[in-house]
Amino acid sequence: MIGYLILGVIIVALLVAFFFQMKSAKEAAEDSEQLLKDYQRRINELQKLMDDYRDLQKNFDNVGTGYEQALLAFDKMEEEKQTVLKAKENLEKQSNDLMGSKQKLEELVLKKKDFIEKAAEDLKKRLDFSVPGMHYVSQLANNILNINDVEMETAIECDDNCMVSDIANQAIRETGIDKYNHISFRSDMAEVALSTMLFTNQNLATRALANLLDNAIKFNTGGAVTLYTTVNDANVEFVLEDTGVAIQPEEAEKIFEPFTKLNNFFDGAGCGLTVARSIARRLNGDVKVDTDYTRGARFIFTLPI
Repeated sequence: MIGYLILGVIIVALLVAFFFQMKSAKEAAEDSEQLLKDYQRRINELQKLMDDYRDLQKNFDNVGTGYEQALLAFDKMEEEKQTVLKAKENLEKQSNDLMGSKQKLEELVLKKKDFIEKAAEDLKKRLDFSVPGMHYVSQLANNILNINDVEMETAIECDDNCMVSDIANQAIRETGIDKYNHISFRSDMAEVALSTMLFTNQNLATRALANLLDNAIKFNTGGAVTLYTTVNDANVEFVLEDTGVAIQPEEAEKIFEPFTKLNNFFDGAGCGLTVARSIARRLNGDVKVDTDYTRGARFIFTLPI
């Protein structure tokens, strides 16, 4: 009986031991399975990290390639910029050299113009108009001055107080229009004009009127020329009428263009009228053609009093 009891205890002990052993084995198996799951999870995470790293590496490589290309493009742009800057500097230098040459040339031209003007004016002052034919020399000097002044636009300094009659008489004397046999010339000066004084540039005002008289001489092969001098409002008017070639309305402005001649059979460079108007306007006056006059040509030269 005791033997059976001991055997039962042993069996129970074995069963208990086996139970705990099985339980431990089960728990160990569960722990092992959990460890395997954790390990697999970490493997997956590591794999994802590796994939992300490869993507980053790939992106970095792409960025690096783009960066290198950007650097090359930048270097090329910088080289082109330096080339453009150098070309700009060369152009600016050439422009400055040209401006300097232009300024020197303009100064030289002005000096030559001044020299020619002084020489021609001095020649006119020395002429003795009592000697026959001196008006031809004066006309030649005026032609030289006209060529010299044909494109001048600078203001004229007015520093002369002179009588209106002095301008008219000097212009008549210089052109000798009253001495031509084929022209019937008459000068008609109003009483008010005889007593009127101008503040102007006498030499240039005289030359403008002389150019108009010379134009009448050239375009009159036989006829009459009349110079009317009067005062109208605040202006002196020199009205020159001739029975020569009539000027059509469409040609009224063209004749004042430089080197323009309506008839090439007559002498002259075609700049007398251009200079006459230029002088008049720079003296705050004007020269116009009266297109309503049909018996020849009528020019009106005005100067402010």
